[in-house]
Amino acid sequence: MATSRRDPLTQEVVELIGTVVARYYEEYDQAASQHSLTGAQARTLGLLSLEPMPMRRIAQKLKCEPSNVTGIVDRLEARGLVERRPDPADRRVKLAAPTDKGLATATQLRDSLDFAREPLAGLSEEERGVLRDLLKRMLGEDAPH
Repeated sequence: MATSRRDPLTQEVVELIGTVVARYYEEYDQAASQHSLTGAQARTLGLLSLEPMPMRRIAQKLKCEPSNVTGIVDRLEARGLVERRPDPADRRVKLAAPTDKGLATATQLRDSLDFAREPLAGLSEEERGVLRDLLKRMLGEDAPH
């Protein structure tokens, strides 16, 4: 029997996911403000600390317009946290990349986010793996078996 979107368990799960997302953004915004950054600036810097990327890809990952990302990157660049550089694979494309100061700031931001780390610490490694795999399935990604 197919699960209805209105069944109580599904509604509870959806509400819990919404609460998790809201807490994540709230804590990210608080951590960002300690570095005089907006939440969007902090999330952009966090993304770029993983790998340099073009504006269009940042916009896709943040689910926002590329023009918004340009402004965010401009402000991060003005603070010396990000720089633009040519993409080695296609010199016509500019990549946003963190500076050393940007990488250090991204690390400090990540280290100050207790919201996810604290509750997840109470789960076993197996439970965290199951949660990860379920979240990946929900997002349509292949989870390892």
